Amino acid sequence: MQVAKYYGAHDIRIEEMPVPEPGPGEILMRIRASGICGSDVMHWYRAGRGPLVLGHEVAGEVAVVGTGVEKFKPGDRIAAAHHVPCNTCHYCLNGHHTVCDTLRSTNFYPGGFAGFVRLPVINVDRGVFPLPDAMSFEEATFIEPLACVYRGQRIAGTKPGQSVLVIGSGIAGLLHIQLAKTLGASFVAGTDINRYRLEAAAGLGADVTVPAEDDVPEIFKKLNKGRPADLVILTSGAEGAIKQAFRAVDRGGTILFFAPAGKGATVPLPINDLFWRNEITLTSSYAANYQEHVIAMEFIRQNKVNVNAMITHRFPLAETAKGFQLVEQAGDSLKVIIEP
Repeated sequence: MQVAKYYGAHDIRIEEMPVPEPGPGEILMRIRASGICGSDVMHWYRAGRGPLVLGHEVAGEVAVVGTGVEKFKPGDRIAAAHHVPCNTCHYCLNGHHTVCDTLRSTNFYPGGFAGFVRLPVINVDRGVFPLPDAMSFEEATFIEPLACVYRGQRIAGTKPGQSVLVIGSGIAGLLHIQLAKTLGASFVAGTDINRYRLEAAAGLGADVTVPAEDDVPEIFKKLNKGRPADLVILTSGAEGAIKQAFRAVDRGGTILFFAPAGKGATVPLPINDLFWRNEITLTSSYAANYQEHVIAMEFIRQNKVNVNAMITHRFPLAETAKGFQLVEQAGDSLKVIIEP
């Protein structure tokens, strides 16, 4: 089979690999659609780890089942989680499945930018999701990223009637904007440095969009009847974006750090201005657990989050490098999907 192998920044090569053979309890999945995630072009994070086959936002069909697999059969339409927790450790038992050591060490093989992937026993047990009949493979590639977004807002405590500022209107930001509206937020604003993405944010439900170079906290406050944001969601790790968040959050509000910053990045924390007497909560989230994937899939099935409108480009596996380039440039593109 063909795979798109990542060797480093701007170096994606199409190579041949043997089709994996599923062992007992495993599944061989035929990839029909695989989304390119922003983390796939986060080169500092990938440094020294290549060559490898990336791709974790996957949907397709069961091709072969290993002995002992009873829940699935060839031809079943599925999505799959690449990281899954043990469900028994201290972290899992306390609701922090995504910091579980098992979750951080599990994966499927070789990766989603390939014709097939082998799903290990633990993934088959707690990370495979049968797709609704009406859900396309392209829509299903959004299950994993939307599950991560839902986890973030669940942890941050998004409530009906809140005002929400989403800093950054890439894929994660657009999903956050839509989900916040779905969960009942009364006023949602999106920012970005990219005019194309601001237009997308407006089209996908943001009540207002603000260019990131403007005085976002003051503009948000003015448009929100004189009040700062109850919830600020950072989908950018830029220092300027973080400082905007500090200024934009209201007393008693929450800042969700959803995106990573650059390697080794630090930002001074204004203890007195931000915390003292103001009861501000800083929180973060990473990945998603099984139930959050199921909930995300239901949001998509019911079209409560419109993912089709976010797909701007589709490429065959042979043109994966073009897809990576589009995602990295962050120009006039949103979701780029590879279809082997």
